[in-house]
Amino acid sequence: MLAYDGRQIDRHPLMAPGEVSIKDEHYKGKPRVPARAIRVRTGTERAFIALGPAAEAFLRSAAATGSSRLAAELADIVALELSWGRDQLLTALERATRFRRFKAKDVRDILAAGWLAPDPAAPGKTLKLNLPEVPVRPLSAYALEEVR
Repeated sequence: MLAYDGRQIDRHPLMAPGEVSIKDEHYKGKPRVPARAIRVRTGTERAFIALGPAAEAFLRSAAATGSSRLAAELADIVALELSWGRDQLLTALERATRFRRFKAKDVRDILAAGWLAPDPAAPGKTLKLNLPEVPVRPLSAYALEEVR
């Protein structure tokens, strides 16, 4: 029981010894999930994390899946910024994180297909693809001629 000046404010359920009864409504805001800070050990990791929150989310997700050779992959991904630019690289990292693709080759493929690949995250919207114009023929052009 929670009391103030002899008045009951709230009552918590009785718990076994060593257990805790906590009511979230007694605390302001949403409960935070503890997150361990990323420990940067190399210059490559520093350069990758400097890309921003998308890179950090990519790194956390990749580490959570147990991706092997992550250090070498990060070096290759950081190098992609020189040829593709930061904005496109960050978009590719977000997409790679969403689809759980953590290899540099995957990010490179996303970048290469970026203008052509539709984004499935926006349902109901019209796909805008840059496709070439093709000549159009009427159906009558395909009619079979009678054989005599």
